[in-house]
Amino acid sequence: MGYEEAEKLTEGQFRRLTGVKRPVFRIMLDELRTAHALKKARGGRSNKLSLEDTLMLALEYLREYRTYFHIGSSYGISESYAYKLVRWVEDTLIKSGKFSLPGKKALLKSDEYEIVLVDVAETPIERPKRGSVNGTRERKSATR
Repeated sequence: MGYEEAEKLTEGQFRRLTGVKRPVFRIMLDELRTAHALKKARGGRSNKLSLEDTLMLALEYLREYRTYFHIGSSYGISESYAYKLVRWVEDTLIKSGKFSLPGKKALLKSDEYEIVLVDVAETPIERPKRGSVNGTRERKSATR
């Protein structure tokens, strides 16, 4: 499903499809537009997909973890080009700094955090030692 079809969906359906709300999608799209303008400022070949479809492709991969082959065939591009587009979108959004999760230090500074204790006890597996007399012995054959 391309961007044109997704634009016709309701807000809830759009979020279920992409994993993000429309305002967040538009912010992501603005970041990609600025990065794309910088990338293509020196010239170069135009992309086969629009930026909207490129972002939809990347969000579809992150949401469903379909293979690049399947996503590429859905959008009419090759598997390697689908991989290249997803990596570019991920790298561009991470470099913008607007779409990163808080780190460990930020979580520790906040007043609200929950401590969960998990009781994990290691129990050694009891196996007979090599060369031990207590181990299972071979039966002697009766045909000797």
